[in-house]
Amino acid sequence: MPAKPAPIKKSPAKRAAEKAPEPATEPEPAPAQAPPAETPAEPAPVEAAPPETAAPHVEGEAAPAPSAEDTPAAEGSAPAAPAEAVIVEEPPKAPTPTPPAVPTSAPLDLSVDDVNDSSLTIKWKTPETIGDSGLDGYTVEYCKDGTTDWVVGNEELTPANRYCIKNLTAGDLLHVRVVAVNPGGRSEPGTLAEPVPIREIADRPKIRMPRILRSRYTRQVGEQINLVIPFLGKPKPVVSWLKDGQPLDNKRVNVRNSDKDSIMFIRTAQREDSGVYEMTIKVDSFEDKATLTLQIVELPGPPASVKLVDTWGFNAALEWTPPKDNGNTDITGYTVQKADRKTEEWFTVLEHYHRLTATVSDLIMGNAYSFRVFAENQVGISEASTVTREVATIQKTGIVYKPPEYLEHNFSEAPKFTTPLNDRAATVGYTTKLLCSVRGCPKPKIEWLKNQMVIGDDPKFRQISNQGICSLEIRKPCSFDGGVYTCRAKNAQGEATVSCKLEVKQVILPEADKEKGK
Repeated sequence: MPAKPAPIKKSPAKRAAEKAPEPATEPEPAPAQAPPAETPAEPAPVEAAPPETAAPHVEGEAAPAPSAEDTPAAEGSAPAAPAEAVIVEEPPKAPTPTPPAVPTSAPLDLSVDDVNDSSLTIKWKTPETIGDSGLDGYTVEYCKDGTTDWVVGNEELTPANRYCIKNLTAGDLLHVRVVAVNPGGRSEPGTLAEPVPIREIADRPKIRMPRILRSRYTRQVGEQINLVIPFLGKPKPVVSWLKDGQPLDNKRVNVRNSDKDSIMFIRTAQREDSGVYEMTIKVDSFEDKATLTLQIVELPGPPASVKLVDTWGFNAALEWTPPKDNGNTDITGYTVQKADRKTEEWFTVLEHYHRLTATVSDLIMGNAYSFRVFAENQVGISEASTVTREVATIQKTGIVYKPPEYLEHNFSEAPKFTTPLNDRAATVGYTTKLLCSVRGCPKPKIEWLKNQMVIGDDPKFRQISNQGICSLEIRKPCSFDGGVYTCRAKNAQGEATVSCKLEVKQVILPEADKEKGK
């Protein structure tokens, strides 16, 4: 049988142009290389492909046959089998170009770490932005004041954030800058704010803040403030003060500086004097800073509002809000008072109370109450208070009061002498009195007897009985008035008696007096 014609080999440019799929068309027959013995078969359409790959099979086209170079056709041999279809690979894409390196940002916070008459040591912080290319190191440069000739202080890049420039001349005034270097080049320079004199510092500046000022310093409104802050430094340091980052108000705060200390004086402290004060002392390029926090406090204002939440039984529930003005310090507690609407006298029920709600108990039934609340801080209790608008009325309940029943006591008592009569001796012509006391219920009737005979209404005798005290007055007794006198008390419960002996003596005059009397 006649062999099939070999496929046509195409150029690489043409193969690339035929990569895109095209609509199927009627293929053209390829010319035969040798005349067949019999009627030649219809040539098969082929699509050229590189030796490594084969074109994809398209419907309506014959499968491509192997190349004549790879498989030569043998005359008189059987026709070759069609080859398998192979997917064509796309050519690789070009790699994305690497972005160019970018320099870092400038080094931060340059400051002098040490200086003497021949060297200068500075330090700084790492740049804020470094980038993906990293950081190779730093270059330290300096120039004399008044010139623009910058000299590189380090021959090789230094990776540290501190560098000492040596072999300097005493008395020079140097400007210093630091540049960060990376593959992207040099960064913007970080420069010292002021030039540095090259000289030996006898005594570096140092603030010796008193212990009492290291924490918050608190004073009341109207007090005088006089703070003395010592420091060290040679030659004499330059002292400056700031309040909350701003210069001091000379109308409010006075500062006096000496070689060894700085004095801050406020004649009458006010709330606006509170804040953070920063003291800075500086000797050439060296400086030391210290801060003190001053807090001026006063009495707080009253609570913003007080509300009567509920009333039940003998209790009332209150609720209030903190004061709008706390006196520039924390609120430490509250004082709660109550007042009866009848008397309007205030009584304290809670002191140093820390919550914002409270229950007042033991109220009196039938009374109406008002309540007020004071705020308290470390200075004291607020001058004003906030009073509840509502009135707590303690309602009467259906309780009927029954007074206790007491048995009547029988106070009836027979007469009884509590003080007896005492024997007496009287002088003729001198009035005398007999006394005793008696008790009994009902009031007993009093009678006096002489030698068992009732005296009666004899004008010589005067009988008195008052509040249980019984007396018998004998006017100018004679010798015949002596004898036994008895006091008798009688009532419905009985009687009682008490007796005494009265002796009336005659005055005996001497013989000489008798003769004179004659």
